[in-house]
Amino acid sequence: MASRGRKRKAEAALAAAAEKREKPAGGQDGGVEGPSVVIEHCQALRLQAPELVVKVNPARPRRGSFEVTLLRADGSSAELWTGLKKGPPRKLKFPEPHVVLEELKKYLS
Repeated sequence: MASRGRKRKAEAALAAAAEKREKPAGGQDGGVEGPSVVIEHCQALRLQAPELVVKVNPARPRRGSFEVTLLRADGSSAELWTGLKKGPPRKLKFPEPHVVLEELKKYLS
């Protein structure tokens, strides 16, 4: 027995989602032209240490990994966070911003 209206409802939902994506968010782009992505941790790092350059995925990320690394001017690196051995649950793989900022303060002072 065929279901009634499910196909039409699904098509209507897809059309509504497509319309929503096409409409620009008025006044919430902060003066940035075109689309933008906000990553909470990057914003926290940029506010704490504006002189630091924040790179998001400079190389293809490994599956299931989330790491934050400080690259120093002398070429050495310091791991601020690794979620590789954390979890399950999956949410444990991702740090709270204050945890990363505390580690950053240790290495910058």
